[in-house]
Amino acid sequence: MTSVEDTTDHTADPGPSGYAAARLRLLQQESQSGPARRSALAGLTDDWLGALFATAVRETGVRGATLVAVGGYGRAELSPRSDLDLLLLHDGKAEPRALGALADRLWYPVWDLGLALDHSVRTPGEARRTAAEDLKVHLGLLDARTVAGDAGLLAGLRTSVLADWRNQAPKRLPELHSLCRERTERAGELRFLLEPDLKEARGGLRDITALRAVAASWLADAPREGLAEARRRLLDTRDALHLVTGRATDRLSLQEHDQVAAQLGLLDADALLREVYEAARVVAYAGDVTWREVGRVLRARAARPRLRGLLGGRGAQAADRAPLADAVVESDGEAVLALAARPDRDPVLPLRLAAAAAQAGLPVSPHAVRRLAAQAKPLPVPWPAEAREQLVTLLGAGEPTVAVWEAMEAEGLITRLLPDWERVRCRPQRNPVHTWTVDRHLIETAVRASALTRRVGRPDLLLMAALLHDIGKGWPGDHSVVGETIAHDVAVRVGFDAADAAVLGTLVRHHLLLIDTATRRDLDDPATLRSVADAVGSVGTLEILHALTEADALATGPAAWSAWRGSLVADLVARVAAVLRGTAPAERAPDIPSAEQERLAVEALRTGEPVLALHARHEADAVGVELVLAVPDQPGVLPAAAGVLALHRLTVRAADLRSVELPDRLGEVLVLRWRVAAAYGAPPESARLRSDLVRALDGSLDVPARLADREAAYPRRRGVIPPPPRVTVVPEVSPLATVLEVRAPDAVGLLHRIGRALEAGGVRVRSAHVSTLGANAVDTLYVTTPEGKPLDTPAAAALAASVEAALS
Repeated sequence: MTSVEDTTDHTADPGPSGYAAARLRLLQQESQSGPARRSALAGLTDDWLGALFATAVRETGVRGATLVAVGGYGRAELSPRSDLDLLLLHDGKAEPRALGALADRLWYPVWDLGLALDHSVRTPGEARRTAAEDLKVHLGLLDARTVAGDAGLLAGLRTSVLADWRNQAPKRLPELHSLCRERTERAGELRFLLEPDLKEARGGLRDITALRAVAASWLADAPREGLAEARRRLLDTRDALHLVTGRATDRLSLQEHDQVAAQLGLLDADALLREVYEAARVVAYAGDVTWREVGRVLRARAARPRLRGLLGGRGAQAADRAPLADAVVESDGEAVLALAARPDRDPVLPLRLAAAAAQAGLPVSPHAVRRLAAQAKPLPVPWPAEAREQLVTLLGAGEPTVAVWEAMEAEGLITRLLPDWERVRCRPQRNPVHTWTVDRHLIETAVRASALTRRVGRPDLLLMAALLHDIGKGWPGDHSVVGETIAHDVAVRVGFDAADAAVLGTLVRHHLLLIDTATRRDLDDPATLRSVADAVGSVGTLEILHALTEADALATGPAAWSAWRGSLVADLVARVAAVLRGTAPAERAPDIPSAEQERLAVEALRTGEPVLALHARHEADAVGVELVLAVPDQPGVLPAAAGVLALHRLTVRAADLRSVELPDRLGEVLVLRWRVAAAYGAPPESARLRSDLVRALDGSLDVPARLADREAAYPRRRGVIPPPPRVTVVPEVSPLATVLEVRAPDAVGLLHRIGRALEAGGVRVRSAHVSTLGANAVDTLYVTTPEGKPLDTPAAAALAASVEAALS
């Protein structure tokens, strides 16, 4: 730092005018900015106040006193218009009148300059007692330093204050956390405000001070990565704001954005906000991690030592590490990596950790994320199917997605997975309707979309469209047009096939189409409906676009969606769907059984028992293993087979069931083709599966009771509350059967419960098509009466209601 003496001889004139002139010269020096200027300004102020103190001591004869800087001034962080926070500390031996005269000779020159002053006069004992009663006083004293006078007087006080702070941490830190939360309620989140308060808003300078106080307690410490730089950015911005306005303000108002940006040498106001938002994001994340650690430590201290001893030891540690997914476990309320995890050999692990944490409603361990950032290898392009599934699962987890996403982003994992994210990260939106920055708006849209997944046949495409619909805002031009290309490229990178990538491109290109048309066009004009139908292309895409429109609006802000707007969009969707259904789709040729399926069917018919084959899948789009099962047609096959898979902890990712008639043979055979994945470890041997299936069909294995016992032993952990299941009758799809569509959260035994409900309804399952998309299952079932005919309308509706009730 350049000393003040290098630029001005302020010691020759200790009066207000000399200090003011030296201060003005310092602030006008373009070479002095940032930390150096703040430190120099503090040094200049120290010298001035020190000279005032020396003169006042001589004139009043007071001994045993010291002038102490506290708070921001104590940290030598003086912005151009910062107030001075001063404590006149004394040993209690001076006469009150003399002490008052000493204080007057210090405070009045400060007031004469028009500087804000927070002042007090106390003995060390009084200061310590006041700190015990007033948390803010205690916090200020943690940064106290001597300006002039007897330094030993403050040294003793600091030792006592720090000892008190550490001893009282179990009481003081919850009080401090409460203050931080109250400030957030008043001032909001700095990184989402167009006119943020740099000091009071969450992620601002007050939070940094709070993190310093937590560190001083020795109870926990904040993540240090990027925190010092974030603090410097916020202080530099406040300095520029003070210079531009000439006022002691912390609110970055719209009218000052351009001038403050120019003062800092930034390109424009948006560049300024991005820097401020990025700094606030770092501070807010550090606060989340730190306060979570404080809570963990305080809970551990509060536990009774005897109880901790009983629960301690290696067995308790193993019990505390409950499995969440392959190489991911829960430990001490966080999702962490398993001891055997190998990030360098498992490129999907970052997404698997994130998805498991979000689904369980758990925070993700910052140490685990940091390790993944350092060791995990890049995913191949296109991504393997498991990676895509884990991303969709993460996006569909609802509110917990936000914290997990931010933890991943804090260590750079998001931009490593999705490089286009960098352009929207912390990007401001100057439309006052918007509550969030672009990146947070995209995540909020996914959160909203997760509650609408029962309304669409492809929840995975809905969630991906929610994540990408505004991705074009990071580039010049119409963000919808630009975003279409980016979304298509991202979809291909993530591993969607060409048809799905095209749909995602369409959804992003037209994500504003429905709301704009519904509120600005004449819906009675056939040309309006035809233009929307031509843009969308299919009923399935229209269905997703409808849900995306609602999620986007809900994630924008309270002014963007209403019951009226919703009714207009719903009316438009209904009319456009009618237009799209005006052309009948081409008939699909029936599936021909493969040679293996026919061989298994013949064997099953010959033996009268189930026959199965288990194959590992090595295709790029495969997840887990493929199981082909042939069973002589009989009641209860679907629930029995699905229940046995659930008992063996096999997750059904996709399935197909149909009846096969073999030529020249009596009877039919049900052929089920499953794509399954083991929740943990390797899948079971086919002989064990077949044995249990035989027992399930003959009644010697009570599958429902076994599943109930396991669910009771491992109760569902509190976390995401998904939207309820939905079962609908799909009209005019097949003249030969009634078609039910089940949309529900993927869960252990889901298909088993569906099968049991259908069996209880007395219907025959002609074919079933099961798909699991992230955390969602979309199952289509073709059912008939026992005589092989479609159900009438009342019976179909009653069956749908009974299946839905069985899943709720």
